[in-house]
Amino acid sequence: MPKRVALLFAGQGAQCVGMGRDLAERYPVAADLFRQADEILGRSLKDIAWNGPIEELTKTSNCQPALYVHSLAALAALREVLGEFEVGGAAGLSLGEITAHAAAGTFDFQTGLKLVQKRGEFMDEACETTQGGMAAMIGGLENDVRRLAADEDVDIANINSSNQIVISGELANVETAVGVAKEYGIGRAMMLNVAGAYHSRLMESAYVKLEQVLADVPMHSSHFPVISNVTGEEVKTPEEVRETLRDQVTGTVRWTDCMQRLIDLGCDFFIELGPGNVLAGLLKRTNRAIAVISIGDAQSVDNYHEAL
Repeated sequence: MPKRVALLFAGQGAQCVGMGRDLAERYPVAADLFRQADEILGRSLKDIAWNGPIEELTKTSNCQPALYVHSLAALAALREVLGEFEVGGAAGLSLGEITAHAAAGTFDFQTGLKLVQKRGEFMDEACETTQGGMAAMIGGLENDVRRLAADEDVDIANINSSNQIVISGELANVETAVGVAKEYGIGRAMMLNVAGAYHSRLMESAYVKLEQVLADVPMHSSHFPVISNVTGEEVKTPEEVRETLRDQVTGTVRWTDCMQRLIDLGCDFFIELGPGNVLAGLLKRTNRAIAVISIGDAQSVDNYHEAL
């Protein structure tokens, strides 16, 4: 193995119908996680993940737990092939931060799954009682996007890379911001196909409800550093974990800072876990010299094993 591995866990938007099916068919340890998830939730999550339809899978209350299980199933399959390997740190995009904590042993699989399920339900409820939207700002400086966000009264939801920042807020305000983005020196602005205004003040009700749930979640010392979305630094105590997981519901996901912190910790090989390769692409925009692979299906596990 490379000298220091970092794990990256997928966030909402990476989902696709069929995700995890071939992992479960090839690796019993992955199949067992999907089986456990169905038992814990009292419904067939794997049927939604594997058979869709995509409209059902995309619902936040389905999408978030499905991505959580799939990412951990991919990690379990990789470990079954390679054996245990040392991890230098981990980060997850939005809901992926909970997945990272489960992988690090901050809490167990069942606890994390129930937490993700509740988070998804709370965010769905917030979307139903607000009219929000999100848009990607591409090719602009962070200060210019912040100026636009302040002028149009929207929030900065994600700083995904140096030239990709997402805004979030009242739908009419976001649409106005998209319309005037070029006046702020932003190359391209595009609305995102989302159910609401994630990582903005419109998620306040979800923030309050999740805070109450987090208070009762038993937590332990993590086996390796987990980087917080909202601070870009590792969290070290149960109190910090609860606070940062709560704050990221309405706060900015500082993904570029998360990547840089893992690099600063000496991580020289990154493994993205979950469907697709969005996080690998964002990492390459942050630092092209860092090696990264994406593990989301049985073929990618096989390819990585052969490469080593």
